Amino acid sequence: MKITFHGAARTVTGSKHLITLNNGKKILLDCGMFQGLGKETDGLNRDLGFDVPSIDAVILSHAHIDHSGLLPLLVKEGLLNPIYCTPATKDLAILMLEDSAGIQEIEAKYMNKRRAGEGKPLIQPLYSQNDALACCALLTERDYSQWFDVIQGVQCMFTDAGHIIGSACVHIRVTENGKTTHLTFSGDVGRYQDAILRAPQTFPQADYVIMESTYGDKLHPAMKSSIDTLLHWIEKTCVEKKGKLIIPAFSIGRTQELLFFLNQLELENRLPDTAYIVDSPLSTEVTKVVKSHKENFNRKVQEILKTDQDPFLFKGMQFTKSVEESKQLNYRKEPCVIISASGMAEAGRIKHHISNNIENSRNTILMVGYAEPRSLAGRLKNRPDEVNIFGTPHEVHAEIAEMDSMSAHGDYNDLLQWLECQDREKIKTLFLVHGEYKVQQNFADRLTRIGFSEVIIPAQHEGFDLK
Repeated sequence: MKITFHGAARTVTGSKHLITLNNGKKILLDCGMFQGLGKETDGLNRDLGFDVPSIDAVILSHAHIDHSGLLPLLVKEGLLNPIYCTPATKDLAILMLEDSAGIQEIEAKYMNKRRAGEGKPLIQPLYSQNDALACCALLTERDYSQWFDVIQGVQCMFTDAGHIIGSACVHIRVTENGKTTHLTFSGDVGRYQDAILRAPQTFPQADYVIMESTYGDKLHPAMKSSIDTLLHWIEKTCVEKKGKLIIPAFSIGRTQELLFFLNQLELENRLPDTAYIVDSPLSTEVTKVVKSHKENFNRKVQEILKTDQDPFLFKGMQFTKSVEESKQLNYRKEPCVIISASGMAEAGRIKHHISNNIENSRNTILMVGYAEPRSLAGRLKNRPDEVNIFGTPHEVHAEIAEMDSMSAHGDYNDLLQWLECQDREKIKTLFLVHGEYKVQQNFADRLTRIGFSEVIIPAQHEGFDLK
């Protein structure tokens, strides 16, 4: 058996790992989109690094675009076999992939107007909405904690990763030549004290582990401080400065967590009297899906549901629907909070909101999670004097703020706790993926010090024989 790492290798996005069995059968773990890597991004997304029609099955850990976003490209290039995932991931992926295709088509059209005027060749989106629809027809749901057959000689089981609704750690057992090998892929590991979701589950002993390492050298601030920090920025921006608080937030997970915190502030009679606008049709639909999978909520939220039927709804909350409603927010002079996708501010309506509000010192751009350093959100975190958006330079006068405590990724304590159910001496190799290289090197040193014998940080397209 061999595994080759075609994405999220010494970088944070583009999760894509290919297992090739001795008989030539192939299973792909995730097929995510690279994001926020500047001019390299498009080329990385178009070059998968493997022959698509040879893939016998795909196993999807969760619906975030950096794990699922290139699935329609697989279908476009000839994939006909099932894509296994949890029920909630299927519901979310249908929304995410159709939205991703729509954004690509719109942005290609927008950019081609300028390219045509400059005499440059036109660009094509990675895939169409028809490709996304065909991909969604291949999504095949499987529940947590149940082994199922993937192909002959290969079984899989999902356990809850606690990262977003439906997120899973993937456990595979492969029987070749009378010997069974156990491989675990972490997907993205959530936090053990998440405000909404259950903690990551324990899992069977593995021989090999592929593990994310996004925050492999960091500790998050206490989760309980998030509500007070959010309140601080609402009061400072909307109440004191009479400005707009612009929050780039991923449609899945982060947006619902923000709404949950705002609802809590209302229940505590601390929510400022201003408008709270979710300007993302995708986030609106995702919130409905999240509400329909209450079984994934932790005990605390289950208790809240006994007295509060909708923990994501509160006074002053509005959902925009049309593009025209979104554009009207640019002319709004009254203070407000605008939550919009994407979280890295690389696409979607949020990019327009930042462009239209970043030069006003009354406003605040509040980052509430990880951002790839080369993405717009990542560049803003460096507090530049000027930033390019849609090819146009903008002076940065709005205040740039951060809330690190809201990350859906576990810090290094969470990652180590996730590994606690394993006998370290029985793990032959631990592969680190989904992290910045320096962070991975620091985490690898930590893992080696506590007893993991071989920790490898694969490079892009690098393969390893699992003996």
